[in-house]
Amino acid sequence: MGGFFGAASKRDVVLDVFFGVDYHSHLGTRRAGMIFHDTDDGFQREIHSIENTPFRTRFEDDLPGFHGCSGIGCISDTDPQPLLVRSHLGTFGITTVGAINNAEALVEANFASGGRQFMAMSSGAVNTTELVAALINQKDTFVEGIKFAQNVIEGSLTLLIMTDGGQIIAARDKMGRLPVLIGKNDEGHCISFESFAYHKLDYDDEYELGPGEIVRISADSYETISPAGAEMKICAFLWTYYGYPNSNYEGINVEVMRYRNGAIMARDEAARGTVPDVDYVAGVPDSGVPHAIGYSTECKAPFGRPFIKYTPTWPRSFMPTNQDVRNRVAKMKLIPVPELIRDKKLMFVDDSIVRGTQLQGTVNYLHECGAAEVHMRSACPPIMYGCKYLSFSRSRSEMELIARRVVQDLEGDEGQKHLDEYADGSTERGKCMLKSICETMGFDSLGYQTLEGMLEAIGIDRDKVCTYCWSGKE
Repeated sequence: MGGFFGAASKRDVVLDVFFGVDYHSHLGTRRAGMIFHDTDDGFQREIHSIENTPFRTRFEDDLPGFHGCSGIGCISDTDPQPLLVRSHLGTFGITTVGAINNAEALVEANFASGGRQFMAMSSGAVNTTELVAALINQKDTFVEGIKFAQNVIEGSLTLLIMTDGGQIIAARDKMGRLPVLIGKNDEGHCISFESFAYHKLDYDDEYELGPGEIVRISADSYETISPAGAEMKICAFLWTYYGYPNSNYEGINVEVMRYRNGAIMARDEAARGTVPDVDYVAGVPDSGVPHAIGYSTECKAPFGRPFIKYTPTWPRSFMPTNQDVRNRVAKMKLIPVPELIRDKKLMFVDDSIVRGTQLQGTVNYLHECGAAEVHMRSACPPIMYGCKYLSFSRSRSEMELIARRVVQDLEGDEGQKHLDEYADGSTERGKCMLKSICETMGFDSLGYQTLEGMLEAIGIDRDKVCTYCWSGKE
């Protein structure tokens, strides 16, 4: 994934952008960067790896060299950025969030139409943000170029551009898959992926871009330079998983949605008579916790914390590319409370079950610590399809998804024709999948939130929410 923050003000914005970008650190752990613009001195830029050092620590020494009344920055889990580009449109900074599935075809099309080169990374691939800049530069204006890039890209594209005049252009993906919000204070405006980031910097909510909308931001004002479209497919995982608890998207708070989601899951299970008798309901830290609180409150089972996450040093464990390292980090950062595990019947609620590899180790450890029973619930439906629109997972194949692996084990290629049935725990195929995962993982029971229940918890027009990774439907 990734996130960005920008600001244009009548005063220096270095600290605003520094802390605003830092508040997006939960969205990536690979690369980060900032660009500032000063009327007299022009642009200043730094990009660093943050794989082994948090953003704030890595960039702290750069702060004295930065100055300017405009700036943009990003956390990127893909390529180094933001980039500084010079073209017929002027010199500008650019940062992007999204996914480009047809990048190689676009590179070759650029060569065929007269383009001569791209800077290659060590893998030989082209930096996706540089590719986006090249697409934009094929047109005569930023608006034309951005819309062209969004139309030819298969995937999604949300971006910030800072011009050599210090203005910031923000464009939300044409289907609105990610949020873009504007904040305002007495001295200027900011633009952000996460709303809480600017609240902490004393900006107030001003405006949320619609799908495909392009706005231009300055210290004094913001204006729409290309209107929003009518169709939206915002990612449901914003609320269930990777959005920060304090943020609001389309007017819906993340933490409130998660409480509601857990309660709906418990309500529906109670109607089916499948709520187990447990000593504690617990959340898998961090994002599983509010779902578990909602579940616990609704079913009137005590909420407990048999595992405590050690947060001072461990980053999000799904980020390392090596699976063994991910598993080891997942184990090291969760510290058990034996008194809440030994001889106890426990239910854990996780935000999602993707590969299941880390969860397997956690369940094994619970049994080693003497848990009498371990029940598992997922706050979203079984993930059946790899996301085509956002890079929030490192899965290279859909067969890395635990649900798809189990379907293949149960029925081979024939099973892949019946994924809708397997995703529904009330069907015979669905029950077989749940039973198989329980046997493999060592659960005493397993349940998934339904697609209907999750959408009810989000609470906006269901046609405006992307659920592709669960349903396979565009």
